[in-house]
Amino acid sequence: MTGNRIPRAAPRLSAGAHRTSLPRYAARRLALGFAQVVAVTALVFALTEALPGDAAVVLAGDAPDPARIERIREELGLDRPAPARYADWLFGLLHGDLGVSLTAGRPVTGFLTDAAGPTVQLAAVTLLLLVPLAVAAGVVAALREGRLPDRILTAAGVALYSVPEFALAVVLVALFALRLGWFPPTAVGVGTNLFAQPAVLVLPLLALLARPICSISRLVRAGMIDALGSEYVRHARRLGLSGRRVTLAHVLPNAVAPAAQQLARTTDWLLGGVITVEAVFVIPGLGTSLMSAVSARDIPVIQGLALVFAVTTVVVNLLADVVAFRLAPRAGGTA
Repeated sequence: MTGNRIPRAAPRLSAGAHRTSLPRYAARRLALGFAQVVAVTALVFALTEALPGDAAVVLAGDAPDPARIERIREELGLDRPAPARYADWLFGLLHGDLGVSLTAGRPVTGFLTDAAGPTVQLAAVTLLLLVPLAVAAGVVAALREGRLPDRILTAAGVALYSVPEFALAVVLVALFALRLGWFPPTAVGVGTNLFAQPAVLVLPLLALLARPICSISRLVRAGMIDALGSEYVRHARRLGLSGRRVTLAHVLPNAVAPAAQQLARTTDWLLGGVITVEAVFVIPGLGTSLMSAVSARDIPVIQGLALVFAVTTVVVNLLADVVAFRLAPRAGGTA
């Protein structure tokens, strides 16, 4: 080492990682994601077919007449073989047609568009708050390792992570909505624009943020502590660089790479968490629509929702893997 050059972290890369460029890696992950989406839609279709009853039974009423049920099945095309209906759905999908809701008679695309608004708003605000809060908590804990802030954050993280979001949501409603009256308990009457009454977002956001902040901040903390003890950071300090510059330019990037992949897994979890939280707070989003579609055996809507969730998962994981590959090639080069 000569002059004032600061040795950057030298990750141990395999031969495959040296040969893999970022575009090739992204293309390979995209192809895998496409196969996963197709597999998810097929699995969801098979599972809905295995459910007892169908949309015709639901539409026939509480005391259905077998002849009426058969007539409704013929009108909806449910008497056709399942493989033929699935093939028709895939063919329509290639032309941008997700089909028509069996119970509402509306195009599934419009149905999903209306329901997506509240879910996107809730998930987007959660992710926007999650990243800075989790990174900040991890950095503070790492820089104060073993001291009071680190112990408080660690203890709070373990406690919050052990509480399921459904149970936490119920506790938040009971305490802050019903007992203290600080926030509304549900989003009933608000409509699809949750930003019109921001107070309805507070409790759902607290329920969704608690667990992922704990997991991601712990990853950032571990990565920071590992990087702070590395040789290149010690050399940077010997050169007289400020602690802030060392932390931001040389320590934090190496700690964020694994956290980026965890963020993708958290987003997968968030999709399920949103469904649960929407049920507790009566938010008219995709989660509520999915529950209604499953109870009504509305297969086109279920397939459309499964496609939305699968594509979202694939895209988020692809972006996270690309970011991790760019920040630290050893995190993705061998995948």
